[in-house]
Amino acid sequence: MIAATVRAICYRRFANGTLSIILLLSPGCRKQASQQVDHPRLTSNVVLRDVTFHSAALNRDMQYRVISPSSVPAGQKLQAVYLLHGGGGGFRDWSNYSDVARLAETGLLLVMPEGDSSYYTNSADAAQDRYEDYIVQDLISDVEAKFTLATGRANRAIVGISMGGFGAVKLALRYPERFVFVGGISPAIDVPRRAFTMKRLQQSRHFNAIFGSSGSKTRRDNDPFVLIRTANPEAVPYFFLTCGEQEGLLPANREFASQLAQRHFRFEFHTVPGHHDWNQWNAWLPNLFRSLADQMHPKI
Repeated sequence: MIAATVRAICYRRFANGTLSIILLLSPGCRKQASQQVDHPRLTSNVVLRDVTFHSAALNRDMQYRVISPSSVPAGQKLQAVYLLHGGGGGFRDWSNYSDVARLAETGLLLVMPEGDSSYYTNSADAAQDRYEDYIVQDLISDVEAKFTLATGRANRAIVGISMGGFGAVKLALRYPERFVFVGGISPAIDVPRRAFTMKRLQQSRHFNAIFGSSGSKTRRDNDPFVLIRTANPEAVPYFFLTCGEQEGLLPANREFASQLAQRHFRFEFHTVPGHHDWNQWNAWLPNLFRSLADQMHPKI
């Protein structure tokens, strides 16, 4: 049974105008911290809600954050955009470090799930860590049960930064019937292709635990470069890809964009001077959401 954890959201505005939110979690929450300080960048035209639900795929409670318009006309159903955070981050990142909240004003429900350090992949080693199933099955089902949404592929998009960009691209390729648009901002697109190295021993072990050993079937099954070889260009979502020119991820992203072009996928790929950080990622959001709106037209 899916159960939501009730929490109080307390707002406090400081003298410098910063809005701080203190989340008071119920005693039943999996995380035992009594308070967590939060600093989402909200506008007066949106509302924020945090949800805890039980994921059958992970067999544990998980959290996600939603931002929606503060006023929705009677009878209107929102479209959903799933925003995946990067490695080392969490479900609050998008609202805390970007201005994405104001884009909910256009009639979107922004959904920001907790992804831990999973690369949004069913772990090769840990049977209980089925993060791919958690996103595409449990999360979407819970969101569509709790909120008034227009359902179906034409009303869903998925976007991610870094680790989340990899996750968004991979999930869009593996489940093209789920999403009409995918955005990869500085996606770590080549992670399944990275060889084990002693120089990055901890990282290599982490990748092996998620994707399996180099050359394994689980690596191939989760490699976007492999997935596009058999994907139908007419059936997959529209791709919006970006990468900073000072990023180590740029060569892999250029290669991926080149392969998309060779196979006639619908996509756009942009580069701009910039590093692997929220300053660059935040600057891309207006263009990304304009492209997203074109693909979801005429709903928004």
